[in-house]
Amino acid sequence: MRFKLFKELLFVSFILLAWGVGFTGDETFSQKKSASQPHYYAISIQDTINPATQEFLEQAIDRAKESNAEFLLVLLDTPGGLMTSMRKMVQAIMSAPVPVVVFVYPPGAQAASAGVLITAAADIAAMAPGTNIGAAHPVTGSGEDVPKTMNEKVVNDMVAFAKSIAEERFRNAQWLEKAIRESVSATAIEAYKLNIIDLVAQDIPDLLQKIDGKEVQRKGLKKTIKTTGLEARRIEPGLGHKILKTISNPTIAYILLMIGLAGLYFELSQPGAVLPGVVGAIALILAFYALQTLPVNYAGFLFILLAIILFILEIKISSYGMLAIAGLISITLGSIMLFRAPSGKMMLPYSVLIPSVIGISLFFIIVAALTYRAQRMKPKIGMEALIGARGIVEEALMPTGKVFVEGELWNAESDEFIPKGSEVEVVEIHNLRLRVKKIDVK
Repeated sequence: MRFKLFKELLFVSFILLAWGVGFTGDETFSQKKSASQPHYYAISIQDTINPATQEFLEQAIDRAKESNAEFLLVLLDTPGGLMTSMRKMVQAIMSAPVPVVVFVYPPGAQAASAGVLITAAADIAAMAPGTNIGAAHPVTGSGEDVPKTMNEKVVNDMVAFAKSIAEERFRNAQWLEKAIRESVSATAIEAYKLNIIDLVAQDIPDLLQKIDGKEVQRKGLKKTIKTTGLEARRIEPGLGHKILKTISNPTIAYILLMIGLAGLYFELSQPGAVLPGVVGAIALILAFYALQTLPVNYAGFLFILLAIILFILEIKISSYGMLAIAGLISITLGSIMLFRAPSGKMMLPYSVLIPSVIGISLFFIIVAALTYRAQRMKPKIGMEALIGARGIVEEALMPTGKVFVEGELWNAESDEFIPKGSEVEVVEIHNLRLRVKKIDVK
C-alpha cells in the first residue's frame, strides 16, 4: 500500500514538473490581438546571461518566426554572464529568420561583459541616453580574473569571436577588442560616434520611429522594417523559464542533486518512508534539468553515484568501515570535479562544497549505521521473535507436551524429560511446534 502511494505521488510530481517546464511564456499585448495584424514581439532581459536567458531568447525568436512578426525587440540590461550562453545567444540572433533589434534600455541600464557582444550581434543595435556598454574582459564564474595560464587563450578566443561579429555587422572591431582586452566602456553617445551601435533613442516610441524604413540585409534575410501601425506583443517569462533561472546556479543545482540522492538513498534503506523518496525524486528531476544547461564533468557525477553505491554496500557487507571511507573519498572527488568553467576553475565555492560534503557524508553514514543495526536486531514480532524467549512447562515434556510462552500456550518438544512447572527456553520453531531446553535454576 505504501509503495503504491509512493508511485502515485512520484507520478504526480513528474506531471506537475513537466507542466511547469513546458509552460514557457505568456504574451501580453498593447491592444487586442489580431492574427492578421502586423506586429512585433518584445522581450526584456534584465538579468545575468545564463542558460535561462538563452532559452528565453531562442523561444522568443521561434515565436516571432511562427507568427511572421516584423521584428523582435530585445530590451537589454545585463552585467554579463556565462560565455557559453552568450555564444549561443549570439548565434541565435545572427541566424534568426526575423530581424533582431537590441535596445539597451531604460536609462541607467548597461550592456556589460557578455552583453557587449549580444548588442553588437543585433541587426539594429540601439541605446538609450544614460546607459553604457563595455567592460567585456572575461572573468571566472566567481568574478575573479581568469588564471594566467588560461587568460591569454580565453581573451584571444573572445577577441576573434568579437571581430567576426563586427565583420558581419560592420561595427567597430578595434573598440570591441579594447572592451575585451582593456575593459573599456562607452556611453550611449560615445558608442554611436564610435560605430558600436546604430542609433540612440529616448524610449521605445522614439526607437520605433527611427528604425522605420531601415533595411536589414544579411545572409538568409533581406527586409525593410516598417513600424507604422504595428501591434506590440510582449513575451513574459513563463514558469519553466523561472524554474530554470532559479536552478541554473551551479550551487543550487549541486544542492538539489545532493538532496535528491539523499532522499532516494533513505527511501531504499528504509522502505515505506515515502516522503524522503518523493522529495528526493523531485529534487533529482530539477537537478538533472539544471545539469543539462551547465558545464558538467560527468566523471564527477559518476564519482557521486559510486559513493552512493558504496554507502549502500556498507549496509550489506561487513567491511569495518572501509566502504564508507571509500564512499566519502568518492563523494569528495565527485563534488570537486562536477562543475568546471571554461577557464578550468572550479565553479563551486569551497564555502558550499566543504559543508555539503561533510553533511551529506554524515547523513549517509548515520543512515547506513541505523539500517545495519536494525538488520542485526532481534525480531520483535512474528515467529522469529520467540527464539530465546522463556516459558513455563504446563504439561510435562515426554518428549512432547505444552509450554506457556509470551502469554500463549504452545505445543512443544524436548530432547529430554522436563517436568511440569520447569522453566524452559525456546531454541527452535518448526511447524508451529516449539523446541525448548530446560533452564537450570542455580
